[in-house]
Amino acid sequence: MGKIIKNIITGKEITKPDPINIEVLFDGGVMITETDTAGIITYANRKFRDMTGYSKEELVGSPHSINRHPDMPKEAFSTLWKTVKSGNYWEGFVKNMTADGKHYFVIVWIKPKLDDDGNIVGYIAGRKVPDLDLLQRALNKYEIMLEKETKE
Repeated sequence: MGKIIKNIITGKEITKPDPINIEVLFDGGVMITETDTAGIITYANRKFRDMTGYSKEELVGSPHSINRHPDMPKEAFSTLWKTVKSGNYWEGFVKNMTADGKHYFVIVWIKPKLDDDGNIVGYIAGRKVPDLDLLQRALNKYEIMLEKETKE
């Protein structure tokens, strides 16, 4: 069985599924989420909820890692967080997982949300359909990263 995720608002525990090798095609539009500075989801638009299969109640208050696929290298997320925590914009390809264990690929952009004094108060992320050639290049890099992680 998968990892347990605790929703800090509802207190409910959500069990992430084990991944299954079925790809769900993202049909377009833009999936939007917002998080606090700790990566806890504060908003998820309908497109994101429909694509992931999680309800608004399950998502808001849960860590954004709720839909992270285990095939994603830790180094990719380390770079992402280092970039956005320093106040910069990040864009890249991500393999995510639905509530039933299927996967999908997106290009993601993330930028900090700032208060009037310029302090980071959260993050906003958008996802769209990736270009397949660029996606394949990113997947090749991720495969190398994962091989390196398993050797460590």
